[in-house]
Amino acid sequence: MDTDFSAQFEELKARVENLEQNAQENKLSMVVFSGDLDRALASFIIATGAAAMGMEVMMFFTFWATPLLRDPKKATPGKDLMGTMFGAMLPKGAAKAQLSKMNFGGAGTKMMQGLMASKNVASLPQMIELAAELGIKVCICDMSMNLMGFKREEMIDYPDLMYCGVAKFLEQAMGSKVQLFI
Repeated sequence: MDTDFSAQFEELKARVENLEQNAQENKLSMVVFSGDLDRALASFIIATGAAAMGMEVMMFFTFWATPLLRDPKKATPGKDLMGTMFGAMLPKGAAKAQLSKMNFGGAGTKMMQGLMASKNVASLPQMIELAAELGIKVCICDMSMNLMGFKREEMIDYPDLMYCGVAKFLEQAMGSKVQLFI
């Protein structure tokens, strides 16, 4: 009877250790894929809300969201032709983001920004500042930067900014309670 109990105890102990290793942490991991104003705002509203609730937050900016994190005040000479073309065609910074719907050549975006200001809703650049204050980690996809010809020197100054690949993001996301793609 003692050996049977010992075996059951060891099996139960192994199960608990496995559960502890695979337990989800109080984290939000988010892929930010879109550079559209409305989608970027939603990303930062969710991220800052989660951080305010005590969650650790990591935002992984890839493809069309990458230009949101370019600093409009920083010049980056020495780019190749493709990097120069992407740099000219894509918005330089969060303040240049456009609405995904009803943009109307920029008029819709201006109307939305005016409405947000009149209702005391934070702008996208203000949301990025708030995210920094709340300790939200931001990771920019190395592959996206390389494809679009962006350089690290042209990105915003952000306290928890890092450059990584999908493997690093997935490592972080595996243990997260919440995982989002926006």
